[in-house]
Amino acid sequence: MVKLTADLIWKCPHFFNALKERELDLRGNKIAVIENLGATEDQFDTIDLSDNEIVKLDNFPYLKRLGTLLINNNRVTRINPNIGEFLPNLHTLVLTNNRLVNLVEIDPLSSLPKLQFLSLLDNNITKKPNYRLYVIHKLKSLRVLDFKKVKAKERLEAENLFASKEAEEEIKKESTKTVAPKEVPNVSEVAEEEQMPKVVAPTPEQILAIKAAIVNSQTLEEVARLEKALQTGQLPADLKIPGDDTNAAKGGDEKKVSDIQNESNVEPDNMDEDKNEEPAPMEQE
Repeated sequence: MVKLTADLIWKCPHFFNALKERELDLRGNKIAVIENLGATEDQFDTIDLSDNEIVKLDNFPYLKRLGTLLINNNRVTRINPNIGEFLPNLHTLVLTNNRLVNLVEIDPLSSLPKLQFLSLLDNNITKKPNYRLYVIHKLKSLRVLDFKKVKAKERLEAENLFASKEAEEEIKKESTKTVAPKEVPNVSEVAEEEQMPKVVAPTPEQILAIKAAIVNSQTLEEVARLEKALQTGQLPADLKIPGDDTNAAKGGDEKKVSDIQNESNVEPDNMDEDKNEEPAPMEQE
């Protein structure tokens, strides 16, 4: 980490930028704490503190001239609640890619009476429900948020959503709730695992067959191919293993045995009895 000293301030580049504003360039110095900016003697319209390691946006002297503050790519998590007292004419603040998480953390920016342009892109706060409407509600003078113009329709919607203090507090509480992210497997890793062939250890018979094939090989390419097969366990398709063609003994089909009961059909002997009937005696006249 580098300490922001008066000597560093005057050694860093300072120039007129494209807007013809006097700018101080303090980018990329690994500055962790804002301090000693009184050494600027309020001679700059823009101060660029991007690409440092600043954690807290505070410790500013009274800088009436400062209109633009660039704090991209830092570690800002907190903002001085009274920042507006020291930067009364700040109209542009760029906090892209910092570590602001909850909606309540931007409340101190409401003390900046002339803030019109604000960027909070690449902060986790932008993922909170009603983030944009909340910022518009808190910063009445804001004209552009995250490089998008604030529309009259959005102002009206924000006014209706935060009509009461209770509604505002409820949304603040909702923004502080954190949900543990689920671990999602890497799709490319899963695909690679599925495509990789499963290595199966060769049997002793296969090892002997590969070694015999190496001895009988006639070219170096064939020897290399067989040695690789021996190491990986992936056998060449044209390699013949003795004993692989033997067929397992076939089991005989089981026959179902059913008990057959012989039913004897007995035909009864019907004997006709002849009845001898004596003829009736004839009547004689």
